[in-house]
Amino acid sequence: MAPPEPRPIVNAWNEWDPLEEIVVGRADNANFDPTEPGYRPVIRGTRSAGETFPTGPKAAETIARANEELDNLAALLESLDVTVRRPDPMDFGKPLSTPTFDVENQYCSVCPRDVVITLGNQILEATMSRRARFFEYLPYRRIIRDYWNRDPRVSWTAAPKPSMADDMYRTEFWEFSLDERFARMHDFEFCVTQEEPVFDAADITRMGRHLFVQESMTTNRPGIAWLRRELEPRGLRVHTLHFPLDFFPSHIDCTFVPLRPGLVLTNPDRPLKEEEAEFFAKNGWEFLDAPEASCSNDEMPRHCQSSRWLSMNVLSVSPDTVICEEAEHDLHRLLERRGFNVIAVPFRNVYEFGGSLHCATWDVRRSGDCEDYFTNLTDIPAGD
Repeated sequence: MAPPEPRPIVNAWNEWDPLEEIVVGRADNANFDPTEPGYRPVIRGTRSAGETFPTGPKAAETIARANEELDNLAALLESLDVTVRRPDPMDFGKPLSTPTFDVENQYCSVCPRDVVITLGNQILEATMSRRARFFEYLPYRRIIRDYWNRDPRVSWTAAPKPSMADDMYRTEFWEFSLDERFARMHDFEFCVTQEEPVFDAADITRMGRHLFVQESMTTNRPGIAWLRRELEPRGLRVHTLHFPLDFFPSHIDCTFVPLRPGLVLTNPDRPLKEEEAEFFAKNGWEFLDAPEASCSNDEMPRHCQSSRWLSMNVLSVSPDTVICEEAEHDLHRLLERRGFNVIAVPFRNVYEFGGSLHCATWDVRRSGDCEDYFTNLTDIPAGD
């Protein structure tokens, strides 16, 4: 009898199976987000009126504090027998000039989740939607090539890069008041137009055979259509999700976080569109509202562009073990009451760089196979 074939070195079908290998980001050479048609960074807090958002490199002390927490997370995961890899250094201070756009500097490699995703044995690089992040895949390319060279079963796909020309963006979006956004909330038209396929990998959440993609400021309808055409011939199903009360939607993992089969951590400020929520209910899934974050939006780091709901940006190590930010005590208690082992780590200094524990990682391998957690497909939301 032939020996069993070794397990693939790239294998992840969901957000919760036992974790075996992961990439953790780095803050080295990080720069402030530049203002561009697809992005308008602002300073937080009530005393920021009239201040200009900084440009150029972040302070060395800011980078060092974030790297300390990222290194601590990497060490924790290694202590749990998880293989950890880190992105290569890159000079994010270099400006970009292309035939269709210019940008004064790039950003950072703290959040691999935004750039690349594992779908079974496929590594998929996202298009990205912001000019400053056009080349953000480069710090991960050596790692990806290594996986691809070591295992012929690894599939490697890079989605088509958009032009990022001026007409790819709806610049008037940034001038809308909250009242106007509320009036337009069911139009789901944000700062990117519908001309070119655009998506960030962090707008995708995996639940076995079914993938759920948020339509957002970084992912448009053609981007979701591209994912559908690319992935459904491989046997996956791609569904679109909408959160009408989120007026600045960017990445699904601060809004809708699957914890284990049948249970999703949800954002009470951003309920899922009603008919899409019914689809989950009819397949036996429960929604668990996250508690209030430990700080308000104004209390977040002054240059952080994410909301206080980074509190729910958790990383699952297994179906019963979750890593959370150390200050989120109400979330710890909620999860412990539901039978989870909670590991608390400091991560507040990483927030300024665009994410928390889930954002700052790319899970490459989890044990487990492709399961179908949605057998009642009679009420898939319109368009899916």
